[in-house]
Amino acid sequence: MVKIHRLKGDITPKIASSFKGSIAIDTEATGLKIPERDKLSLIQICGEDGEVYIIQPDRNNYKAPNLVSLLENEKILKIGHFLRFDKNALEYFLKCKVKNIFDTKIASKIVRTYTDTHGLKNLVQEFCNKSIDKRQGSSDWNKDIDDLSDKQLEYAANDVVYLHKIKIELEKMLIRENRMEIFKKCLK
Repeated sequence: MVKIHRLKGDITPKIASSFKGSIAIDTEATGLKIPERDKLSLIQICGEDGEVYIIQPDRNNYKAPNLVSLLENEKILKIGHFLRFDKNALEYFLKCKVKNIFDTKIASKIVRTYTDTHGLKNLVQEFCNKSIDKRQGSSDWNKDIDDLSDKQLEYAANDVVYLHKIKIELEKMLIRENRMEIFKKCLK
């Protein structure tokens, strides 16, 4: 069972400094039209140790200096699936610049040319031999974090907990197929 920590507002300086190497990251929002209509509701991060931190930002001011310092740290790789949405939401609401990223969806499309299925659920199945339930995706993420159900928290955690393993496997394939340079160009 994954250890899930619920936090309001920001991570602590101790948590921020505990991450080495890479973090997996994802967000939940009230919808997909950010910032015109929808707001950033949750931020999930997972270190290499597999512990998941689910942060509910302060929606009055979105101040999270410890999280921002982590996102802007060029020495920490941020791994995400379809990071374009999450990166835009984080940069808009937290007023930061997310640096040093690895997008598993882009990597999958570049190197897994034997399939047209590049969703996170597909990658978790192929590389982690796990089946994840995506039904909680359309949830009310704006509830107080303490009122989120265990199923919602499990859904949010599943969006980050497998990303380290997926990144390792995709990276091996990118190197093997000599497609790392094109991947890096796509990220830019």
